[in-house]
Amino acid sequence: MLNIEIQVQDKRFYFRKWRLKSFCRRIIQSAWKEKESAEVSLVLADDDFVHVLNRDYRGKDCPTNVLSFENAEKPPKGQTWLAGDIVVAYQTVAREAAAQGKTFEAHLAHLLIHGTLHLQGYDHLTEKQARVMETTETELMHSLGYNDPYQDVE
Repeated sequence: MLNIEIQVQDKRFYFRKWRLKSFCRRIIQSAWKEKESAEVSLVLADDDFVHVLNRDYRGKDCPTNVLSFENAEKPPKGQTWLAGDIVVAYQTVAREAAAQGKTFEAHLAHLLIHGTLHLQGYDHLTEKQARVMETTETELMHSLGYNDPYQDVE
């Protein structure tokens, strides 16, 4: 069982998607493949909040679209795994969606999938890792009725 705690720090997320929390839960659950009972925390924030996290934890002094903080250490069998946190920045998501010709909803869905996969150990540091992760993201997006997030939109 997957428990998803959601904090909406930037209320502008509500203007974009009615039933926001149900949407986020559905997307994260679709990408969750682990069998253990787990908990994921999602924070829907603004660029300023994400900027500080990105600077303090990744050494990058700028906002980014999504951050994942994975807790790779799993608890003893039968205990809930606190898998980690996903943090999304409203302004960056909106800006990127517009620049890429995508809907805010589709771009947010992709970033939630991306962050969820990171919590499960996926990465994109090498070409092989990136290929596996991007293929998985694309398959999940298609299963949810969205286009390939890596395909150029004209």
